[in-house]
Amino acid sequence: MNDADVSKQIQQMVAFICQEAEEKASEISVSAEEEFNIEKLQLFESEKKKIRQEYEKKEKQVDIRKKIEYSMQLNASRIKVLQAQDDLVTSMREAAGKELLRISGDQSAYKKLLKELIIQSLLRLKEPAVILRCRKDDYAIVDSVLDSAKKEYATKAGVFPPEIVIDPNIFLPPAPSSFQDHSLSCSGGVVLASKDGKIVCENTLDARLDVVFRKKLPEIRRRLFSQVVD
Repeated sequence: MNDADVSKQIQQMVAFICQEAEEKASEISVSAEEEFNIEKLQLFESEKKKIRQEYEKKEKQVDIRKKIEYSMQLNASRIKVLQAQDDLVTSMREAAGKELLRISGDQSAYKKLLKELIIQSLLRLKEPAVILRCRKDDYAIVDSVLDSAKKEYATKAGVFPPEIVIDPNIFLPPAPSSFQDHSLSCSGGVVLASKDGKIVCENTLDARLDVVFRKKLPEIRRRLFSQVVD
């Protein structure tokens, strides 16, 4: 092999080594770039996760505020319903109280009413002997209808007329007035009890009015609630 051939082979080897070195350098560069991109991607994912967590946190806060606002609106509506109910019931009670006073002021009508109340009470108690209490002002009226009430009850119940004693010592509260607290008054009617006091039938006009209002309250509530919602 002459010198020219040797020189040519050396040049080829050098060229090969240089090419190989360039390829290695390129691989290293690509590898470094990929690592950089991966780190950048990880950082991006981390930031994205933080943003998502922050968004979810704010979304929960907004949801809680909405629930609180809705609860406050609902409570305000309920308060309006209850207030309107109280106002309506108070108004109706006042009107009914005036009507009761008007009835108890009409001697003829009130006399018939007291008799019916006594008969109803006797039918509920079904006792052979009872104690009756009434307002002091009603004592004479009750006494005047007692015999006929006992006979009518006996006919309806198919029993002997019961013994009825009007309590002369304890009376129901007087009629309500502007000077008398309504809670300490009685619009009229009677209270009957067994002689041992274990069975009591309160058949006053106020008690009957309470029963009527208790039956009407659900209807009143529905009507008022629909008005508030509308």
